Amino acid sequence: MRYISAPWRAEYVRRSTSMTRCVFCQALKGGDDRAAAVLARGRRNFVLLNKFPYTPGHLMIAPNRHLADFTEAGPAERAELAELLRTALRVLRRAYSPQGFNTGMNLGATAGAGVTGHYHLHVVPRWTGDSNFMPLVGATRVFIEDLDATYQKLRPLFDHERRRRGRAGLASRRTSAPSR
Repeated sequence: MRYISAPWRAEYVRRSTSMTRCVFCQALKGGDDRAAAVLARGRRNFVLLNKFPYTPGHLMIAPNRHLADFTEAGPAERAELAELLRTALRVLRRAYSPQGFNTGMNLGATAGAGVTGHYHLHVVPRWTGDSNFMPLVGATRVFIEDLDATYQKLRPLFDHERRRRGRAGLASRRTSAPSR
């Protein structure tokens, strides 16, 4: 059995229980997407980088509403989350060529959620051998790029996907319009 180990996240997890403001709501309301690491905004959800990533390109998809329980999300919120996941996988494949992905939600503190009041979906690119001895023995995590470089790489790809979806939506509206 293999385990994903992330001891460098311990400080964040310890602090998360004492947070008074929601990091997702703050990112969403901020006027500077780059500073907040917001990669894309939908009508009901948004995509942002994880500031304490497991691997380069580790991002999250969260609802615009401050909502702890995924079961309370409406059909449109769930559908858009799925579409943003599809887009994120496409973007991450183009940017990093990962060999696989981990996706999932940690719902509740006992399940490992660092932010318990605002559910979010993690999308983690994976490569063979991406976990090694350094975090365990050396208490050091080696990354190939910093968060700003990751943002600069991914944001244009998300923007491209948004424009592509906009053109596709416009074309489908044109073809589905009733003829006179």
